Amino acid sequence: MRVVVQGGGRRGRRAGLAGVLWGAAELAVTVGVVVLLLVVHQVWWTNRQALAGAHQQVRDLEEEWNASPSASPSASDPAWPSPASSSSSSGAAGPSSAPSESPAVPPAAGQAPAPAQESAYGVLRIPRLGVVVPVAQGVDKRAVLDKGYVGHYPGTAQPGEEGNFALAGHRNTHGEPFRYINRLRAGDELIVDVRGKRYTYVVGKVLGETGERDTGVIAPVPRSTVRPEYGYSEPGAYITLTTCTPEYTSKYRLVVWGTMRR
Repeated sequence: MRVVVQGGGRRGRRAGLAGVLWGAAELAVTVGVVVLLLVVHQVWWTNRQALAGAHQQVRDLEEEWNASPSASPSASDPAWPSPASSSSSSGAAGPSSAPSESPAVPPAAGQAPAPAQESAYGVLRIPRLGVVVPVAQGVDKRAVLDKGYVGHYPGTAQPGEEGNFALAGHRNTHGEPFRYINRLRAGDELIVDVRGKRYTYVVGKVLGETGERDTGVIAPVPRSTVRPEYGYSEPGAYITLTTCTPEYTSKYRLVVWGTMRR
């Protein structure tokens, strides 16, 4: 006699469906964990690494300056770039069309030569924010900005010179030295140390948002080409800080300007 089992096929299908759903749930959890680890690495670990490296670079520079406080670079110094030197502005946290740098020429008498590409040569201090960060030549993302440094736009003035000493830095991840520059107000100090010399700038104006191609903000006399009501009209010794905004995006640029205290 043959026994007929009712509903066995339906139970089998249900069991198979449950297995598929369970497998899909396990896969979703695994992918979620991997994504979470990637986010933790990008947001937290790279921050710690870059911040530690930047602080060590500041200590190294200060030790070097203390060991030879009266020394100044010359055209034969290894810090002086060769005519073949070039810099990349890819990935810069500022205007994406930074001025290109002209071939190196020996400095005039009494004028400091330009530092070597992608080398740290100064220290920026922002007392209001507690920021102490190396300044490096160039705004290459991998070679400069991702190290937690701020980068000097090639073709703009050096510290203490007439013109615009323009800098770019990350707002989020990789040390995020410029994360809170939106909190700067008129009168706040921006201090730049370069081999025994100190230049103090005073914040004058803040441009909360502009386009990534607004190269006017780093011009010798800085003035936004996107929002021309923001900027300056007279020659002087300026400093410009640029970074991305809003936070965790690179859609726009945030700009802080200051003038050198005489």
